[in-house]
Amino acid sequence: MSWSDKIFAYCERAANPAFWAEPFNALSNIAFLVAAFAAAIHLARRAGSSRRLMEWLLVLLVFVIGVGSFLFHTYATRWASVADTAPIGIFMIGYLAFAMRRYLGAPYWAVAAGLGVFLLAMKAAEGIPCQPGLLPITMAAGRPCFNGSLGYVPALAALVLIGVALVIRRHGAGSAVLAAGAVFAVSLTLRTVDFEVCGVTSVLGRARGTHALWHIANALLLYLLLLAAIRHGAGVRTTSADRSTAWQSP
Repeated sequence: MSWSDKIFAYCERAANPAFWAEPFNALSNIAFLVAAFAAAIHLARRAGSSRRLMEWLLVLLVFVIGVGSFLFHTYATRWASVADTAPIGIFMIGYLAFAMRRYLGAPYWAVAAGLGVFLLAMKAAEGIPCQPGLLPITMAAGRPCFNGSLGYVPALAALVLIGVALVIRRHGAGSAVLAAGAVFAVSLTLRTVDFEVCGVTSVLGRARGTHALWHIANALLLYLLLLAAIRHGAGVRTTSADRSTAWQSP
């Protein structure tokens, strides 16, 4: 196994190893750059923006996600796959910790426990087997169960649970987090059916699939989460006396 081995994982690429074999998938990553740039402008205009390091790091991660995904959908190698998936994983873990700490005011031990449960859930979700024939075209293409989308289900569940908790507490970020969860449900569906609809998604004489739409929907999802962090991520102030219970109060 070599870092330069080619990976043929999407409808648009098929078995073509060329750099521009996935033009729609590659160029749709511009949406992530637009989301990061728009969020950066919004953050820069906020009072005290120079001191909001975590928010700037989240914006930077969205930019890196776009670059990493572009590399994967052009080079299509194992090293490019890492460049694609690593920033996504870091963002999911980072934003979950940010949401638990800043929105819910959870103590650090609860944040650590929540991250541990999240990582275990991701590992378990990836190992769930598919019933034969559930997604026959995807399975015939040698792709994993649900085209590898099951590993993202814990992230969707986390968005919904945190969004509901925030809405119950009447927190300003609640509606944005729930809206991001709804967008994520749509984008996961688009990612899952990429091969299943490959034969009916011909554009400019070639099958394109739905993976480019996954990118665009995810850019919207990440923009919503960034806006929530920028507008409502100042944090829940706690003292040493109530630090252990602050995350349970509105």
